[in-house]
Amino acid sequence: MNLETQYLGLKLKHPLIVGASPLADDLDKVRQLEDSGAAAITMYSLFEEQITQNMLGSEAHIGAYENSFAEAASYFPEVNQLLERDVEAYLEQLQKVKSAVEVPVIASLNGTREGEWVSYASLMEQSGADALELNLYFLATDLEESASDLEDRCLRIVEAIRSQISIPLAVKLSPNFTALPHFANRLCAAKVDGLVLFNRFYQPDFDIEDLSVRPSLDLSFSNELRQRLRWLALLSDRVPCDLSVSGGVHTGLDAVKAVMAGADSVQMVSTLLINGPTRIADVLSEFGRWVTEHEYESVDQLRGCMNYNRCPDPEALERANYMRVLKSWRPKH
Repeated sequence: MNLETQYLGLKLKHPLIVGASPLADDLDKVRQLEDSGAAAITMYSLFEEQITQNMLGSEAHIGAYENSFAEAASYFPEVNQLLERDVEAYLEQLQKVKSAVEVPVIASLNGTREGEWVSYASLMEQSGADALELNLYFLATDLEESASDLEDRCLRIVEAIRSQISIPLAVKLSPNFTALPHFANRLCAAKVDGLVLFNRFYQPDFDIEDLSVRPSLDLSFSNELRQRLRWLALLSDRVPCDLSVSGGVHTGLDAVKAVMAGADSVQMVSTLLINGPTRIADVLSEFGRWVTEHEYESVDQLRGCMNYNRCPDPEALERANYMRVLKSWRPKH
């Protein structure tokens, strides 16, 4: 059974990789992840705000981080600690992780505004990163910025970073773009090598007694995979770049579904944080066993067999299925 795959031009022994998370800050865990079978490891993110150290807009920064991707909340307990963290320490840790393992190491950069911070992409390449994942996390809060203006801003950031590096570049997206397939195609035209679906929003809660906003972190579960399966299936074989799934992969069967939808790599974070680095070995075993039992000869044969172009019922991915689902509900007695 051939589980090998390629993602961002990197030859991987199988599709399961570690997504951006605090796990990469501990070299012992990094080695455990490799020993347990991880095909690649993604570093936690270096944030634009860490680079710029722009404390003038601290309230805006705090608001942004209260709604940020789960890796930020799980790793950085205080926004001030995040901003004060030595940026050089990130590059040093990247070098240490690269030296500690033989699998590819993917750096992660997180930002939303144009600026000099993009120059750190080249420093990540110089520090040994095999590829770079750019996390375009943001909330669209500006009343004057249209959807097309926002997309153009994102593309300018991507183009600036692309001009800084020669290593492969992936862009991690949210599912909230108005016309996601069109924007995905524009990103590929800007020489992006891969798209990661999706970054995770975590939602703040209100404390109604002291009138404060409290961030609340919830790790992902398998039911979150459904949204990602739909968009993987809709983009697979339709955009000219690799696809990776992030969020909701907890089991080998979750991984099978993601590859069937069109994923070239399958990122895991939450289940590793919950169950420890060795969990990846269990997921890989279940994934390989299912593929073998169902007589697929390779991951390449499995990939995309349920995407939009090849799905037996493509309407199930579109509006028609929405009407059928609503009509199918019956109360339980």
